[in-house]
Amino acid sequence: MKKSLLAVFVLVLIAAVPTFAGPMPSKTAANQSLDSRAADIAMIRDVAANDQVAAVLAQHGFTQAQVNDRLAQLSPQDVHQLAQNLNQLQAAGLTQQEWIWVGIGALAALILVVALS
Repeated sequence: MKKSLLAVFVLVLIAAVPTFAGPMPSKTAANQSLDSRAADIAMIRDVAANDQVAAVLAQHGFTQAQVNDRLAQLSPQDVHQLAQNLNQLQAAGLTQQEWIWVGIGALAALILVVALS
C-alpha cells in the first residue's frame, strides 16, 4: 500500500511541475519604423553570419549572399517576428530555474522515500 501511495505521489509531483513556455510575439509590425527594420535586419544578419550558423546554412546549400537576398524579400512583419524569435532563443540545456525545479523535485522524492521507509 505504501509503495503504491509513493508512486501516486511521485506522479502527482512530476505532473505538478510548471511548464516553461514563453510568450510568442504576434505579427504586428505594420507601423514599424525604418530604423527599427534596419535594427531587426542587422540582428538577423549577425546571427546568420555566426560561424556555426553559417556552417549549417552552407550544409543546406545556402550562401551568405542567398541569405541576404531572402532577408531583403521578407515583409516588415516577418522581419520583426524573426528578430523577436531570435531574441527568445537559448542554447541547449536547462535554465537555472529549471534546474531549481529539478532539485526541488529530487529533494522532495528523497524526503518522501526516507519518511516512508
